[in-house]
Amino acid sequence: MLKSLQAKDVMLKETITIGPNVSLRKAVKQLVENKVSSMPVVDDTGKLIGIISCENVLNVAFDGYINTTKVETVMTKNVVYFEPDTNLEEIALVISKKHFHRIPIVKDGKLVGTVTRRAIVKKIFDLE
Repeated sequence: MLKSLQAKDVMLKETITIGPNVSLRKAVKQLVENKVSSMPVVDDTGKLIGIISCENVLNVAFDGYINTTKVETVMTKNVVYFEPDTNLEEIALVISKKHFHRIPIVKDGKLVGTVTRRAIVKKIFDLE
């Protein structure tokens, strides 16, 4: 049964996102309030265009421009993502090897959800 699981079987459909033109201060506030270490960055149509993470923020946190720097300036643009029908084992391996907390799930270029480490562990150990 585990071998047949796909991203769509465990993905969170309600995903916290942010736009590219939001200030870094607002992005940090959103990360902290939602207790996440990263968020997908989407354009007005819902297309995935990047990821903003605590690591991205730390890289510029001390330059004094957190209020005027936009998310698009520091976000990761080369995003690893998967389709909803991707085998969960493949996603789990990437999450493990790359030390990701979550992976965006994209269909036709649009963000449709995320798969988290926690969701995978809960599913494979039947902890729901």
